[in-house]
Amino acid sequence: METLHLYFFVCLLILLSLRKYAQWRDTIRSIQDYPGLRCIFGAETAIIWFRIPYISVGIFSGWKTKHQDFAQYGSDIISAQVSILPRPHVAFFLADAQAIKDVTNARHRFTKPVENMGVLSFYGENVVVTEHDEWKRHRKVTAPAFTERNMRLVWDVTTKSFEELCEVVWNGLNEIAVDNIADITVNMMILVIGNAAFGQEMSWVDRNTLPAGHAIKLKDAMSVVARDILMKAIFPEWVLTHVPISRVRRFYTASNELKLYMEEMIQSRRSGESLGGNDLITCLLKANDDGVSKGAAHLSDSEVMGNIFAFLVAGAIPNFTTAHSLAFALILLALHQDEQRALYQHIKSVLPDGRVPSYDDMSQLTYSLAVFLESLRMFAPVSMIPKQAEEDSVLTMQTPDGELRTVFCPAGSRVMIHVAGLHYNPRYWPDPYAFKPARFLDKEWPRDALLAFSTGPRGCIGRRFAETEAVAAITYLVSRFRIEIKDEPQYKGESEAERRERLLKGKISLTFGPAQAPLVFKRRTGCD
Repeated sequence: METLHLYFFVCLLILLSLRKYAQWRDTIRSIQDYPGLRCIFGAETAIIWFRIPYISVGIFSGWKTKHQDFAQYGSDIISAQVSILPRPHVAFFLADAQAIKDVTNARHRFTKPVENMGVLSFYGENVVVTEHDEWKRHRKVTAPAFTERNMRLVWDVTTKSFEELCEVVWNGLNEIAVDNIADITVNMMILVIGNAAFGQEMSWVDRNTLPAGHAIKLKDAMSVVARDILMKAIFPEWVLTHVPISRVRRFYTASNELKLYMEEMIQSRRSGESLGGNDLITCLLKANDDGVSKGAAHLSDSEVMGNIFAFLVAGAIPNFTTAHSLAFALILLALHQDEQRALYQHIKSVLPDGRVPSYDDMSQLTYSLAVFLESLRMFAPVSMIPKQAEEDSVLTMQTPDGELRTVFCPAGSRVMIHVAGLHYNPRYWPDPYAFKPARFLDKEWPRDALLAFSTGPRGCIGRRFAETEAVAAITYLVSRFRIEIKDEPQYKGESEAERRERLLKGKISLTFGPAQAPLVFKRRTGCD
C-alpha cells in the first residue's frame, strides 16, 4: 500500500511538473521566444530578492548587474523573467530611454502595481499608492504644497542646520573625523523634514523636552519609522504588538507616536494656532481647504494624514534618497580630490566673499547640482520601477546600430524599468563607471536617461525639494571644509580600487545607501 501511495505521489508530481512546463512554454511563445533571463522566481518575488542563476532574477540585482544583462543580450529590452512560480508570466527589463518614456507617459496602458505598496498606506491613502482618477485627485491637492516659498524655507533650514553643525557642534575643531558619513546626512534629513515639512523646530543640539502625552520625541519617532518602515511589510500586526524584540517594539511605539504627532499638527493648524507658515503641512492643508471651498478635488482627513506620511517616508519627498545620495556625493568627492577642487573653485567664483549662500544663488551653483545628479546616476536609490501592462502593447527601442525595433508586450506582463541599467547604459553615459559631474553641465545632457526621480506624469513631486536641500548642503560643506578619506590602520596598503570598492559598498534599507564610509572634514583656511 505504501508503495502504491508513493507511486501515485510521484505520478502526480510528474503531471504537475509537465503542466507547469507546458504553461511556461506557452508563455515564452507568447513573446515569440524573445531572449532574456529564465528563472523560477521573478524580479518582483519578495522571497528571493537577489540574483541566483536559474532560480531568481532578484528585485535588488540591478544595483550589481547594472547594464551587464543588456550588454550580454545585445538589446536594451530583455525579457526579464518567464517564471514558473507562483505561475508562469512575462516581464521585461527596460534600459532604453525612449521605451521608458513611452511606458511612463502611457499611464492607462502601463499602471503602477499599487497592490504591493500597502506598507506605505497604513496611515491613509496617498499620492504614492493610488492610481487613475484617485491618483489625479491626490496629485491635484498635494502638488500645490510645493511652493516657491517652501523651497526657500528648505534652503534656509538646510543651511542653518549645517551652520549649526559646523559652527556650534564642531566649534573649535579644525579636523573632524566621522565614522560613517550617512549618520550625518540622515540626521540632516530628519532636521530638514521636521522644520520644512512639519514646521517643527529641530536642531543638532536637542534642547526640547518630551511633550506631555508622548513616549518619545518627534525627531526620534521620525528617525525610527523612516529607518524601519519595512517592518510593517514583513511582520503582521500581532508580531509588532506582542513580540518582545526591542527594535520591533520600538518601531511599533514610534509609528503610533508619529501618528499622534501628525494628528496634533493637523489639529493645531485647523484651530488657527499655526497660520501663515510655509511648511508642507500648512501648504497641504491650505490647498485642501481651497479645494473644499471651490467644490474641487479635496482629501479626507485620513488621506491628508496619508499624504503627510508620504512626505516623510514614502517618496513624495525623497528624504532618505537625498540623505543617501548626498552621502555618496561626499564619498565620491573625497575619492576624487580633483573634482572637489573644481567644485570649490566654482563655489568661490559664485561666492567670492565667502558669505553663506542664499536660495537666490542656487541657479548659479551649477557644479553643486551636477555633483548631486552624478551621484544619483551612479547610485540610484531604487534599481527598478515596476509597471503592469493592462493591454497588449508594443515597446519600441533603438538597437546598438541606431535602428528602431519593436517588442511585443502582452497584456498582464510586468514591465520593470531598470534604473541602474539605464544609468550605466554607455549609449547615454560614456564611461558610465567614472565619476564625471561635468556631464550635467552640458545643456544637452540626456534628461530622459536619468530616472532618480522617476519620470512622466508620476514623476516625483518632491524633486525640487531634494535638489534644493542637496545643493545647499554640498555648497555649504565644500565651501568650508576639505573632505578626505579617514585613514584606518587596518586598511593600510589597500589599492585605490580596493578603497573605492570598500567606501562605495552599499546596503539596502528604505533605499540604497552607503554601508560604512568614514570621512574626515578639514576646515579650510584663507589660503585654500
